[in-house]
Amino acid sequence: MPILEKAAAKDQCSQALPKVPVPPLKQTLDTYLRCTQHLVKEEQFKKTKAIVEKFGAPGGVGEVLQQKLLERRDKTTNWVYDYWLEDMYLNNRLALPVNSSPAMVFPKQAFRDQKDALRFAARLIRGVLEYKALIDERALPVDFARGQLAGTPLCMEQYYRLFSSYRYPGLKTDILKVQMDGISSAPEHIIVACKNQFFVLDVVANSKQLNEMEIFHQLDKIMKMSENTKERHPPFGILTSDGRTEWAQAREALTKDSINRDSLALIESCVCVVCLDEPCGLQPSDTNRALMMLHGGGREKNGANRWYDKSMQFVVGMDGICGVVCDHSPFEGIVLVQCSEYLMKYITGSPSKTVRSSSLRDLPHPRRLLWKCNPHIQGLLEASGDRLLRLVNNLDMDVYKFTHYGKEFIKKQKMSPDAFIQVALQLAFYKCRGRLVSTYESASIRRFQEGRVDNIRSATAETLAFAKSMVAENAFSDSEKIKRLRDAITAQTNYTIAAITGMAIDNHLLGLLRISKELKMEKPEIFCDETYASSNHFILSTSQVPTTVEMFCCYGPVVPNGYGACYNPQSDHIIFCVSSFWENTETSSAVFVKALNEGLLEIRDLCNRSSAAATKPADSSQGASQPLRSGN
Repeated sequence: MPILEKAAAKDQCSQALPKVPVPPLKQTLDTYLRCTQHLVKEEQFKKTKAIVEKFGAPGGVGEVLQQKLLERRDKTTNWVYDYWLEDMYLNNRLALPVNSSPAMVFPKQAFRDQKDALRFAARLIRGVLEYKALIDERALPVDFARGQLAGTPLCMEQYYRLFSSYRYPGLKTDILKVQMDGISSAPEHIIVACKNQFFVLDVVANSKQLNEMEIFHQLDKIMKMSENTKERHPPFGILTSDGRTEWAQAREALTKDSINRDSLALIESCVCVVCLDEPCGLQPSDTNRALMMLHGGGREKNGANRWYDKSMQFVVGMDGICGVVCDHSPFEGIVLVQCSEYLMKYITGSPSKTVRSSSLRDLPHPRRLLWKCNPHIQGLLEASGDRLLRLVNNLDMDVYKFTHYGKEFIKKQKMSPDAFIQVALQLAFYKCRGRLVSTYESASIRRFQEGRVDNIRSATAETLAFAKSMVAENAFSDSEKIKRLRDAITAQTNYTIAAITGMAIDNHLLGLLRISKELKMEKPEIFCDETYASSNHFILSTSQVPTTVEMFCCYGPVVPNGYGACYNPQSDHIIFCVSSFWENTETSSAVFVKALNEGLLEIRDLCNRSSAAATKPADSSQGASQPLRSGN
């Protein structure tokens, strides 16, 4: 099948997907009460219940907003997309590193010398260009859902934004621009960051893409150019690590000069950024590699050798610490995984094509980006560097490999691995704090046109009951505990199915709130209520990011007193990346990891004891042997 026909088939597939549904109002309000009842004080819940009942009453405000939302669904491809993008990312004023941008950490590379590192970078860039060609030709095979409700085709739109997006900082809200195919006639270029300097690497010369050796020679020239201290400019990349409003103000100051405008225009139109990092001087542990990807270690290390607005930044450290950090607004983690896995397979796959030096073209030197600085801008650079340093010093990261078991053991229990791990995370939190809190687990809604995510609220009443039974000293029998575990996993699985089929509550409630603003109504009481605020303050922010190649994803907490918990379940082990902030005394990544390890072992022992009890003919304990209703 020729590529063009294949591409047409792909686009038809995307259009053939259904639109995201608007859930029934009563269903969402009932679920909202069920999700919050056990997380707030009784008095507060009584107040919330009355507010919710008033909002959902026949002829009430809720019905008016619901009707408008249904009308919006008819008129748009995806009724929640813009609302969600602004609320989740563009309106957020926090700095992108740690707070928003996730990173994928590649396996540690054993580079023999600098040339070896540049060969790796050249091969990576070739891989990027080949993957981008697949995207541009719409030749990527369609993804199909795995896990719950497997086999459904998924929307591919996010892939088309991987290399064509740029996030402009705004004073109040950012702008995500996507360069659609065919608009730009300029030849493609990549921005290479080296020693806090930025260089333009044209990847096309005389209408022909550079081969791997040509890219290697250009990178070698960039390395030599970056060592020329006379031509060195201040570290302008550090501005992009700042709060979004601060960076927007600094960018306004920069654009007063045409030299700066030209440099910004080249960065803003590049395919991606490749950061050639200096050795960071730290042990290349999983935790340290994660930190280097997330924030680069501040201005003293590689923190200014970045440009955070660009959606894909590949990091190649001379010490072998490599990975990719991305702006999260254009796409989800699975797209980052698929791209990263393609690149790692490309790099380790077929041997480098050695090109005879005689066939290498004499290419013009890469261009250094020039900047005009003044005392005001110098002050902004200092302030941005100070704020990044505080963020670097505040991040408490613990990458932990749990090796006692993995997905295979969980599947043998006839339980969903994702639901099982979510219940274990809740148990860990309960062990630390003696309560559960509002939790976010991202759920893909790519079954729908332009679908992104909704939230699985994992802190269920059933999981709370299970956690209580595990922590209470000898108060519960094994058969009661295993029953509670099964109930918790069933509740989690059922919520997951609701979320991925567009029936969760978070997007719906956000839509109702946004419609009320558009109608210039007084803010409905349900959204002014303390319960709504606390239910959207995600102290536990979690995500499953599974990989088939050795690598792992990590990110920071989304609130000052919270945890980020990203996990990658493999057949015989699970990688957890737990993050929190040192400045908050209530949280500690090491304490959380210790509780998580304990809980995972306790759940395993409970399952093993129950299985043993179930196989004993004398003991017909019902609780232990009932099959689980939730599939994997």
